[in-house]
Amino acid sequence: MPMRLLRALLAALLSTPLIAAALPGGQAVISTEQVRAELVAHAPQGVLPGQPLWLGLVLEHQPHWHTYWKNPGDSGLPTTLAWTLPAGFKAGEIDWPTPSRLPIGPLMNHGYEGRLLLPVKVEVPAGYAGDTLSVKLRADWLVCKDVCIPEGGDFALDIPTRSAFAAHGADFEAAFAARPRTLAETKASATVGRDGLALEVAGLPAAWAGKAIEFFPEAPGVLDNALPRQAAWDGARWRVRVPLSDQRIDTPARMDAVLVAAGEKAGVRVGFDIAGSWPAPGSTPAPAGVAAPSAAGSSAPLGLGLALVFALIGGAILNLMPCVFPVLSLKVLGFAAHADDRRAHAISGFAYTLGVVLSFVALAALLLALRAGGEQLGWGFQLQSPAVIAVLAALFTLIGLNLAGLFEFGSVLPSSLATLQAKHPVLDSFLTGVLAVAVASPCTAPFMGASLGLAVTLPAAQALAVFAALGLGMALPYLAASLWPAVARALPRPGAWMARFKVLMAFPMFATVIWLVWVIGQQVGIDGAAALLAVLLALAFIAWALGTPGIGRVARASFGMLGALAFAAALSWMLPALHASAATGPTRSGEAGSAWEPWSEQRVAELRAAGKPVFVDFTAAWCVTCQYNKRSTLADAAVMADFAARGVVLLRADWTRRDPAITAALAAFGRNGVPVYALYGRDGAPHLLSEILSVGEVREALARLQD
Repeated sequence: MPMRLLRALLAALLSTPLIAAALPGGQAVISTEQVRAELVAHAPQGVLPGQPLWLGLVLEHQPHWHTYWKNPGDSGLPTTLAWTLPAGFKAGEIDWPTPSRLPIGPLMNHGYEGRLLLPVKVEVPAGYAGDTLSVKLRADWLVCKDVCIPEGGDFALDIPTRSAFAAHGADFEAAFAARPRTLAETKASATVGRDGLALEVAGLPAAWAGKAIEFFPEAPGVLDNALPRQAAWDGARWRVRVPLSDQRIDTPARMDAVLVAAGEKAGVRVGFDIAGSWPAPGSTPAPAGVAAPSAAGSSAPLGLGLALVFALIGGAILNLMPCVFPVLSLKVLGFAAHADDRRAHAISGFAYTLGVVLSFVALAALLLALRAGGEQLGWGFQLQSPAVIAVLAALFTLIGLNLAGLFEFGSVLPSSLATLQAKHPVLDSFLTGVLAVAVASPCTAPFMGASLGLAVTLPAAQALAVFAALGLGMALPYLAASLWPAVARALPRPGAWMARFKVLMAFPMFATVIWLVWVIGQQVGIDGAAALLAVLLALAFIAWALGTPGIGRVARASFGMLGALAFAAALSWMLPALHASAATGPTRSGEAGSAWEPWSEQRVAELRAAGKPVFVDFTAAWCVTCQYNKRSTLADAAVMADFAARGVVLLRADWTRRDPAITAALAAFGRNGVPVYALYGRDGAPHLLSEILSVGEVREALARLQD
C-alpha cells in the first residue's frame, strides 16, 4: 500500500461537491462529474427468511475514469461500504467482480471502468415479517483519471418485502457472471525467493490453455504490480514468476489471487501456501533498467551479523544524543552516591542495563505485533501519539520540579513508593533504564537506520535480537563504567555539590518539557499546546500543595482540592484537542513561501518524469536529530544556494503523526525511522545521506549530480 492513503488525502484538495438527490421510494442517487452512484437491491422472491437478498452499489463511471478493486495495486483506495440495517440483518463482504489492469504512467492499478455493481449478500433473520425494509449505506470511493478525487455519500433505500424487488436484476446478473469462481480441480503451489514469487497452477479451464493470463493478488503491497512477469504454459499447467515489491510490509505464508484469461470476464480464485524464505525488502535483484536505491554509498543489504554490530554501535552513540542526556544526569548522581561501594556500582549497572535491554525488546515486540496486524508503523511510533507526548511531558515536569526542590516525592507518594529508591536501589536503576528508552526513541543515531530497517523484515526472534543489541549498546557505557572503579574515583566526593548539581539538572528536564510541548503544538495545534501547559501548571500546583513541608493539614487539603479541580478542568480542555488530531490529518511541511513542498509519491514521480533532481527530507517534530539537521545543515545558506543553483526541488515528508504512505516509502529505502534524506538525480537511483547531516556531505552529494 505504498501511496494509497496519502494519495487520497492529497486528492481531497481537488474534490468536487457531491449532489445528492433522494428519489421516490427512499432510493438515493449521488452524482458527480465523474461517477453516478446508486444504491440498489435484488430480492426476486421478496424479503423473506431463507430467500436470497442482495444489496449493492452501482457505480457508472464517465469515460476514462475508474475506481478500485480490493487490492488497488500501486496506488488508489478500494471502495468501502458501511451498512445500517435493522436488528438481525447481517451484511456480508463485497462480492468483488473480476478487475482489470489499469496502467497509469509507471504504475499498475487494479480496478473498474464503465458500469459496475458491487454486490453484497444479506442474511434475513428468522421470523422477519415486516412490510418495508429500510436500508442505509455510507459509501466511499476514490475515482481517478489524471487526478484522483475521493468521493462518497449517504444512501437510503426502502424495499417492499411482500413482493419481488428485481428492478436491477440485469446489473446483479452481470456482477454474478463477473465474480471469480473457485474450481475444485484447480491446484496451485508457490515458492518465494530473491528472484520473486514462482507460482504454478494446474486445473484451470481447458478453454484457457495457451491464452495470456492476468494475475491479481488479493493481498496489497506484497508483489510488484508494474514490473514484467515471466509467464508460460507447460502443457495443462500455467507458470508465472512475479517480482516482489520493494515496499512490501508483509511476508505472508499463504496468499489468494484471481486469475483471468484474455477475453474472459470472470476469473478463477486460487489459494496457495508459500514455500521458501522471504528476502528483506530491497535485497531482490532489480530487473534490467530498474535501479535500486543506494544508501550512503552502500546499497548492499545488511546481514544479521552486521545489523547486530551496527545496532550495538548505534545504541552506544545514542548516549550522545540530547534525548537521553536528562535521564543520564540522574545516573551521574547515582555514581556519586555509590562512590565508595564498588558492589553497589556493579549491581546498579547491571540493573540499568537490564531495564534498557528489556524495554527495547518490549517496544520492538509491540511494534512487530502491530505491524503483523496490518499497522504501518516504524521506530518512534509511540511518539506519534499526542497522548504519549502529554504523559511524557507530565512525567518530566514532575521530575524537574523534584530536582529543583519544589517538592519531595516522599511527601506526595505513599511511604511504600516514596522509599523505593532507598529500599530498592536495584529496582530504581532498572526503572531509570526504562525511562531512558522512553525518551531515546525520538533519536536516530548513525548506524541505527539500516539495522532497524532490516530488523522489521526478519523473523521475530532475529528482529528482537537486533533491538536487544541496540539496548545493550545504549547501556554499555554505563555498564562498563559501573565495573570500572576508576570512573567512580574520578567523581568528586559526596557533598554539597550534589544538591547544587541536582537543581542544575532540573533545567535539562524543563528543556525537554518545552520540546515536548512544541511537538504537541506541531501535532494538534496551538490550542492543544496551550491546554497541555495548563495541565502541567495544575500538576505543578498539586505537587507544591502536597509536597511542600510546613503547610497545615487544612490548607494542604484545600490547596490540593483546588489543584485537583484545576487539573480536571485543564484535562477536559486538553483531551478533546488530542483526540481531534486524528481527524485533521498529518502535519504539512510545505508552508506558503517556503522553499520546501509537501512530499507525496505522486509528486516525486512527476518531478522525476520531468527530469528534475529531487531532495526529500523524511522528518518528524518529535525527532531531535531531524530538528538539529533542519536548523543547521538544511538551513545553511551555502547548502540552500547549491540546491537552488542545481534546480533541486525540495520535498519534506512529515512523519510527526502516523502516515502509512511515508512508512511505506521509508520501508522502500530499507529504513524504519527518521531522519532519512534521499537525493534523486535527474536519472538513476536515489542516494541516501547520513542520519546526521553535514554541510560538506550535502554539498559533495549535490556536486555529483548529473548536469
